Amino acid sequence: MINPTLARATAKAERRLVPFLVVVYLVAFLDRANVGFIKAELQAHAAISESAFALGASLFFITYALLEVPSTLMMHKMGAKFWISRIMVTWGLASAALMFTKGPISFYALRLLLGAAEAGLFPAVIYYMGCWFPDRSRGRALGWFLIAGPLGLVIGGPMSGLLLGLDGFLSIPGWQWMVLVEGLAACLLGIWAYSYLDDTPAKASWLSEEERAALTGRLAQEATSKTGNATPANWREILLDSKVWRATAAQFFAVITIYGIVFYLPSQVSSLLGKKMGFEVGLVTAVPWAVGCAVCIWLPAVADRVNRHRLLSVILFALGGVSLGLTAYGSPTFRLFFMCIACASLVTVGPIYWSFLPRYLSGAAAARAIGFASSVGIVGAFIAPNLRAFVSQATGDPNYGLFAVAAASIAGALCVSTLEWPDSTQRSTEQPNGTTSTTHA
Repeated sequence: MINPTLARATAKAERRLVPFLVVVYLVAFLDRANVGFIKAELQAHAAISESAFALGASLFFITYALLEVPSTLMMHKMGAKFWISRIMVTWGLASAALMFTKGPISFYALRLLLGAAEAGLFPAVIYYMGCWFPDRSRGRALGWFLIAGPLGLVIGGPMSGLLLGLDGFLSIPGWQWMVLVEGLAACLLGIWAYSYLDDTPAKASWLSEEERAALTGRLAQEATSKTGNATPANWREILLDSKVWRATAAQFFAVITIYGIVFYLPSQVSSLLGKKMGFEVGLVTAVPWAVGCAVCIWLPAVADRVNRHRLLSVILFALGGVSLGLTAYGSPTFRLFFMCIACASLVTVGPIYWSFLPRYLSGAAAARAIGFASSVGIVGAFIAPNLRAFVSQATGDPNYGLFAVAAASIAGALCVSTLEWPDSTQRSTEQPNGTTSTTHA
């Protein structure tokens, strides 16, 4: 039986925290991916070649990866709400500064600065979710949170098109308006985050005393059970743990695939429609991500309920890779259909396989492992556009660049197929007093 006090506390936490964190990551995704919408204008304004653009777009992820673990550990030390707020304000300023790009060198420098400013946001939120949501409800919360990426592209496509339409207003080019408005939005949201978030349930005044006790008690119970399962506790043990490496590899290949789509989908849709980048192209670009949002809301909760995270992850990785490869052929409608399947699969697989590390580890060990997996994984975002550009140029056929990115998704399926979720052989039944009895499936 479900403890009604714990269920009520978890539901309150979902209603208060998840929508806000969705908005946070939505704005982050807009600021890191908006170069895809300003590509043509930026190249013309700053004399940036195709290869220089691919390099500059991906340099963001170098400083992001290098500072991911230190940033996550600082968050563990200083508190999530302060650190998330600090990240948002600094990345907003760095994103807005992109409007001052004058050439390839300044483009490279500003993208590196943006990566340094935003480093640690994603693992900080994943860790923060682990501080608030018990294992049995975390997948659903992560599913809602991770729709922010595709939702940012759903909203960002039309919105970016509208902001580009401000071209010439106050004698400022449209692409500069776009990065300025989106950057300042991040700053304002970061200031709000400091007063809105609470580091742990114990500090949440919006929960009753009984709700705080039930939620903190369950989280402490789960943390104790993980500590007793001989999981890695320090950096040496984490870096020697094959499960951490396999989860990290799955993230690495997933990021290659998703960013191989993100940076090129707007220009791909523009080419398919035969239209200049603008509102209409942005609207069509939003369709695959909208499909991804719909599936991501539903399927992670199903994975929690049926306890089949590994199977669903393998299926989604493989389906995403095959569908992406099929977008190289056929009519525009055919290609858009399979792009919808690819985006839905690759967006939805994230919250399912990301549930592994928070279930496997807790406390500082979880912060280290999540930061490590995220930092190694995000290198895939640096590799993605450069891999696609290199293979396309080497073969003389852009389809082969697309196939190289799709192959990374198949590799992700192989990695995640070797993982076994900590609860995959046990099912927990909650008692009225909040304790747990365990039976073997």
